[in-house]
Amino acid sequence: MLKLAGAGLTVVVLLLLSGLLVVVVFPGAIPLVLVGNRGTPSHTPVASVTFSPSPLPSPSPSPSPTPVVRTAALAALTTDLNKIAAAAGAKASVSLIELGGVAPLAMLSIKGDTSWPADSTYKLPLLMADAERIASGSWKASDRICFQDEEHEDGWFDDYEDGSCFTRQALAERAGIYSDNTAGHMLATNLGGGTVLNDYARQRGAKTSAFFAPNETTASDLAALMATEATGRAGGASAQRWLYPLLTHSEFEEGLPAGVPNGVTVTHKIGDVDQTVNDVGLISGQGKKYVLAVMTIGLGGEAAWRLVAAISQAVWQYESS
Repeated sequence: MLKLAGAGLTVVVLLLLSGLLVVVVFPGAIPLVLVGNRGTPSHTPVASVTFSPSPLPSPSPSPSPTPVVRTAALAALTTDLNKIAAAAGAKASVSLIELGGVAPLAMLSIKGDTSWPADSTYKLPLLMADAERIASGSWKASDRICFQDEEHEDGWFDDYEDGSCFTRQALAERAGIYSDNTAGHMLATNLGGGTVLNDYARQRGAKTSAFFAPNETTASDLAALMATEATGRAGGASAQRWLYPLLTHSEFEEGLPAGVPNGVTVTHKIGDVDQTVNDVGLISGQGKKYVLAVMTIGLGGEAAWRLVAAISQAVWQYESS
């Protein structure tokens, strides 16, 4: 269950010339809660926030923008997510980064720094690294990569034989659209292994993740990686043109995409092993653009995907209000 600590809501507001940057962190434990163990959570009182905007550098003083105070709305969103997790009976972690609007949230984090099994979400920084190298011209989508027996993992495809070769493009499509594990392993080996992947991920915003082996991450790290890509800091538009089709309209659309209206684009990467189901994506459409990472454990299967979709829907409704 997502738990909003009574005095744990911290809001920091920075005025940066043309806009406000809001950072929100919700610390606190997220225990496993079974249906009926607790009553309906009430809104936690939130301390008032004093805004002290700095004057804009101008020969003639201009009026400072009116601060956008969303403390109560964010507390209400957290309460809604708390109810959703309680009803599902699972542990969950959520991180939200807004990429548009008057006062975009740099990060709303509900247990976002908790370490979780990454599962196939490691393929997000892996594919980002390939996209960036292709955009720079150092690699090509047509590069051929050959399979080795030790790279075999259970997955979508079974046509891997020792010495068989595939283009980088083909492996990337398998790893992105189908989340195929052998294709991901081959791309990771080609990149240089887990150490190189983790070094790249840290340079692109992941603070504590250990991808591939032991393959652990956090919702905040996944959100930061996706935001880095979405803002053009991982190869720019050229990298996005190669990467985004691999992460859109995949074979796994039951999570984040199921929580937003038709026509809204969700560019995302999932992870799904046993009772762990994760989804991180860039949601854009109808004038909104934000990154959402949801990690869950304790359910698995359709129930877990319904939980991710419900959280996605609650965040979309918040962004639309």
